[in-house]
Amino acid sequence: MSLFTGEFECKLDAKGRLTLPSKVKSKLPEVSGNQLVLSRGLEPCLVAYPVMEYKKIYSRIASMNEFNEEFRRLQRNFFRRISEVELDSAGRVLIPKSMIKYANLNKNVILVGMGNRLEIWDNDTYDEYIIKDNEEFSKLAQKHLTQ
Repeated sequence: MSLFTGEFECKLDAKGRLTLPSKVKSKLPEVSGNQLVLSRGLEPCLVAYPVMEYKKIYSRIASMNEFNEEFRRLQRNFFRRISEVELDSAGRVLIPKSMIKYANLNKNVILVGMGNRLEIWDNDTYDEYIIKDNEEFSKLAQKHLTQ
């Protein structure tokens, strides 16, 4: 399993390509080759998975009973949010225009390591989702990490 952590300031070029920092590229598993799976996030961001991590989620979603209406709705809305992308020889990923629009990505983006995945945020939007008060962060950590 890849372990992505930290924040990285990155730039999208005019064609919508994002150059992955070398620290991130070095953590991509060799079995993924030069492929990533992009998904629209549940917040206004994109999520990038190494192929092996995505396959774990894919298996769970795909194995749901297709004759159950709620499961079909989940599958339809999950799979429509996905795009497979490849790193080019310069380590860049071309982000589909529909995904750039969804996450409101501009030139300056933040890449955030989330353990088994990466989030791609517009710089200004990301700031709205960060806990700035250490006491609030401490209470949240205590609530969920001491159970």
